[in-house]
Amino acid sequence: MEKDQHELYEYARKRLKQKKGLYFHFVLLTLGSIFLFIANHFEAFGFKSNWCIWVISIWAFVFILHFIKVYITDRFMNKNWEREQIDKLVAKQQTKIDQLSTKIDEDFSKKT
Repeated sequence: MEKDQHELYEYARKRLKQKKGLYFHFVLLTLGSIFLFIANHFEAFGFKSNWCIWVISIWAFVFILHFIKVYITDRFMNKNWEREQIDKLVAKQQTKIDQLSTKIDEDFSKKT
């Protein structure tokens, strides 16, 4: 397998693993929410308030963060994005090095 094909395969495998984890998280959230509602209804833990709403809300917020990471953040900030950012930084550094080198050459030529 060529290097580019291998990178594409690894990226696809990583994305599939992320999506699989997100789907598992969703199923766990759904089943856990059902359990918490039932436990709250029967006052299984000795609390008489609607504590399960708070727990499920926090859990849903964490799930939304997980969703954003998988479908928004990681979708745009992949290997190509990393390469572009590295190339920009290297070009910027090279420009600064060239400017400093030119300045040193000008200073040296003024002194001689």
